Amino acid sequence: MPHPDSRPIHADPALPMQGLTILVVEDSRYASEAFRLMAQRSGARLRRAETLADARRHLAIYRPDVMIVDMGLPDGSGAGLIREVALAGPDQPVLLGLSGDPGLRDMALAAGALGFMEKPVAGLADFQQAVLIHLPNRLAGPRLGDTPEPDRLALREDLAHAAQLLSHAPDAGQRAYLARFLGGIARSTRDTALARAAEDLPYADTARLAYLTGLVALRLGEAPRPFA
Repeated sequence: MPHPDSRPIHADPALPMQGLTILVVEDSRYASEAFRLMAQRSGARLRRAETLADARRHLAIYRPDVMIVDMGLPDGSGAGLIREVALAGPDQPVLLGLSGDPGLRDMALAAGALGFMEKPVAGLADFQQAVLIHLPNRLAGPRLGDTPEPDRLALREDLAHAAQLLSHAPDAGQRAYLARFLGGIARSTRDTALARAAEDLPYADTARLAYLTGLVALRLGEAPRPFA
């Protein structure tokens, strides 16, 4: 459960989330890096889980103040995790659903989320407001500022993950997951061509699948490489 002193009545206006621990359940390293930077600028500590199983391991050790849960994860829907935590008893984290598909808002709220974030988050102030609106004891308003740019190496890791899955003849379930995953990357990077190709993935024929695979390979070649 959250520590009693983790939600002070008087927050530093420059760091309105100071003392909070946020668990982001998100499989995209690029999106998670954006959340990490926004949390850092807000004074919060962020921890990340890539899967439902990983999130449950986190929750067995500590209780975050806020949980931001992606609705589409490699091992299932985030709605189940939200429901599980919401029904676990009093003093649960502030639960927020997350997706690039605004149509999943109702599913997140029905599962027990208090709010919903649409990817990519528009800016630092929007991120802060989405969290702080559910923490009325924090009287300081959001800190306005530019949204930090995530590390492009995190984008490369996401693209490499997608390329690996595409290279193994993904089945229907994997295609649906990849469509969401790549769609999120495309929205975050404003990549219209990748967004359209990802949207077609669940129903793509061999030629369209080859086109998407080539597009991801091209983007991967353009992404910065780690230092040797």
